[in-house]
Amino acid sequence: MRILPRKLKKVNFMSSKILIYGANGYTGKLIIEEAQKQNLTFEIAGRNAETIQNLADHYQIAYKVFGLSDENVVAEQIKEYKAVIHCAGPFIHTAKFMMHACILAKVHYLDITGEIPVFELGAKLGLKAKEAGMVLMSGCGFDVVPTDCMAAYLKNKLPDATHLQLGFATFGSRVSHGTALTMIENLGRTGAVRKDGKITPVPTAFKGQDIPFKADKSRFAMTIPWGDVSTAYYSTGIPNIETYMSTAPKTFKRMQWMDTYFKWLMKMDMVKNYLRKKVKKMPAGPNAKELSEGYVMIWGKAWNDENKHVEARINSPEGYKLTAMCAVEICKRVINDASLSGYLTPTLAFGQNLLTEVSGAQFEDIS
Repeated sequence: MRILPRKLKKVNFMSSKILIYGANGYTGKLIIEEAQKQNLTFEIAGRNAETIQNLADHYQIAYKVFGLSDENVVAEQIKEYKAVIHCAGPFIHTAKFMMHACILAKVHYLDITGEIPVFELGAKLGLKAKEAGMVLMSGCGFDVVPTDCMAAYLKNKLPDATHLQLGFATFGSRVSHGTALTMIENLGRTGAVRKDGKITPVPTAFKGQDIPFKADKSRFAMTIPWGDVSTAYYSTGIPNIETYMSTAPKTFKRMQWMDTYFKWLMKMDMVKNYLRKKVKKMPAGPNAKELSEGYVMIWGKAWNDENKHVEARINSPEGYKLTAMCAVEICKRVINDASLSGYLTPTLAFGQNLLTEVSGAQFEDIS
């Protein structure tokens, strides 16, 4: 049963109507605002009746309340929509229900995750999605659109590349509650790289190096299990992939030390619950100034067996702002292109210039 916000006139539903699920999170709200700005026909949904209703009242949009414990029930709830933008994380716990439900209902599935297991699940379900005539696409935001575009750009410049490194550095912004909670969820787990075509567990903070994120200054970065360990392989076929995030060298050393001696402690629910309580006291995410003035530098390097290499960088908008822009733009393209189906990465669907078309960011080759 659809619920309309108080004093809201009945919506004239269209076949291109979409659903934003998990809309009450920080990024979900940004996606709502971007969808309204671009005049999309959409509704919102989530698990918490009070917060979803308050959100619907604020934005004057229709809403639904349902959980994700039964894919058949979810399929029934979403069957009237053209696509779902799934924003409820940690996605490692929620994506499988929504993916299966979208396949059953033949509704396009999009999400904004950066979690490797979710990408791999989508790839495994790709044939079922194709048979259902719908798209499964994870990583429709900051992770992985800009890095996926970088991977495709470098692959096109060096078609026989066998190794790929991707990295990012954030400037003038902070993480949201959702991002922080996902990071806490993954405490105590291993890092990951792709080696000879296979995702391979490695220690936390496996490698570190200086990366030229800016022309005039490099920054130290360490390996993290970023989504491109999965997606860049499907986008480019490059069998060896590492992903990096800028951090302080002393943080890198501290994480290596903790991984060696206290990994067991980081896995404990007691520790994670303590950190979750700390997160709830933080600001929900970047403020308006940070969204406007913050930015992210994306870097990539690829090389072949003869050690010929190509290297580039991109100055991208602030990550959460970019996520809202990309998620809405990708959704518009997916629902308007009947030729798309199955498991797709952003660049498999829309090419290396997706980021430049959405944000105006330009690739800069590094000599």
